[in-house]
Amino acid sequence: MKKILVTGSNGFLGQKVVDLLAGNNLYEVTAISKGPNRNPNQAGYIFYQVDLLDQTLLADFLSNHIFDAIIHTAAMTSVEACEADKAACQLINVDLVQTLASYCEKNKTQLIHLSTDFVFDGKKGTAYNELDAPQPQSEYGKSKYASEQVLAQSSCHYAVLRTILVYGINGDPNRSNLVLWAKAKLSQKEAIKVVNDQWRMPTFVDDLAHACQLAIERQAQGIFHISGAELMSINEAVYKIADYWKLDKTLISEISASSIGQADNRPRQTGFDLSKSENELGYVPTTFLKSLEIIDSQFEAFGR
Repeated sequence: MKKILVTGSNGFLGQKVVDLLAGNNLYEVTAISKGPNRNPNQAGYIFYQVDLLDQTLLADFLSNHIFDAIIHTAAMTSVEACEADKAACQLINVDLVQTLASYCEKNKTQLIHLSTDFVFDGKKGTAYNELDAPQPQSEYGKSKYASEQVLAQSSCHYAVLRTILVYGINGDPNRSNLVLWAKAKLSQKEAIKVVNDQWRMPTFVDDLAHACQLAIERQAQGIFHISGAELMSINEAVYKIADYWKLDKTLISEISASSIGQADNRPRQTGFDLSKSENELGYVPTTFLKSLEIIDSQFEAFGR
């Protein structure tokens, strides 16, 4: 059995990864997060409450465990939070990665690290591949690119999975994303405003969790692009959500990114060329419509 550590296990992706791997007898899963375990599923893995920014506590934890792979999902992902507290952004998104990379070098551990389309400026006009030069526009994007450089300059065995606008559902009712937000607001007959001049390839969180597993199985090394395969504007995605659940689309009004201060700190258009991930990892994204069907079935499974 491979010994796997999942950081940020209370997070949206973290919970999904734990649930996926804990149900597989090929893995011995350890999960860590800053707060008490919030995953409704608490079977099949070991949980430790560890503040990753407490260097003494983290060092003590790591010194007592040897892992075959670390899936590092913990991060500061809010664009606005990163701008407001650059020091915390540096500590969480960059310095912590250096600490984990050093551990992985020493113990010959594979590090699966999550990154973002926000390392790009969104001006290419076509899908980005892994060889395109990053040009981040926000503190968040800069920090994630810096973390990628930390790994590139280390000798650890790493795989960076860049992803785009992750959505889906897990057992934590406090977690939201584009799909859950739009469905909830429209179901409650609330009017919503949606940006119509930003384009993305939204990523189903179940696909992203599976990509983490594939990276371990294939002993992946380097950068990989993981997302859905369909490019759509944010408002187009919301219209699809409304259509699927037969909600009132007249409640949706379109706005520009500049009207809410998001024109400069978020790329206008990002999409990924998935060829490398498909060929080297065997990654196959779920279609947006199919993912909505799966999410619909998961509402009851997660008791939401």
